[in-house]
Amino acid sequence: MITSLDQLDFNKTYTYSDYLSWKFKERVELIRGRIFKMSPAPSTLHQRISMRFNKILLPVLDQRKCEIFNAPFDVFLNRKGAHTVVQPDICVICDPNKLTEQGCTGAPDLIIEILSPGNSRKEMKEKFELYEENGVQEYWLADPGNEDITIYSLNKEGKYIGSKPFVAEEHASSSVIAGFSVVVEEVFRTKN
Repeated sequence: MITSLDQLDFNKTYTYSDYLSWKFKERVELIRGRIFKMSPAPSTLHQRISMRFNKILLPVLDQRKCEIFNAPFDVFLNRKGAHTVVQPDICVICDPNKLTEQGCTGAPDLIIEILSPGNSRKEMKEKFELYEENGVQEYWLADPGNEDITIYSLNKEGKYIGSKPFVAEEHASSSVIAGFSVVVEEVFRTKN
């Protein structure tokens, strides 16, 4: 039984079954079978941003079959055969058949990742490619450092088309979740 992260070989590839059997407290993601340590507990600012997104999303989703989930929440992606389990900061799932006791099996409709100093490269490259190839319809990147939001939407060919970064008083709006729109500066304000 694996009870410590130190027992794992970071050069080895693992399966979803392996992932489910691990009994340690550290949070990890499994990307194409490889282990990625997650950042320590999110900062206060990260938590505030996440809660502001939730506060705006919840009333929009209230009359729909869509549900919102926050990390830690496992999303199992396996379109290309590689074992991948990620924990997006926020995800919206509109197909109840994708939900299991363990999390979500398949692509959420919308994923929002809030960048942190330790995870920017992973979100920008690894997760961008994963979400695109697994059919996540819309992927938002919220960058507290630059106080901007970039939205990637899948086109008919299954490739992401990125928006310009939305800043300050601009509205960032979803093309997947009708009615979901945020004023960027309100998401990033430092006080409640």
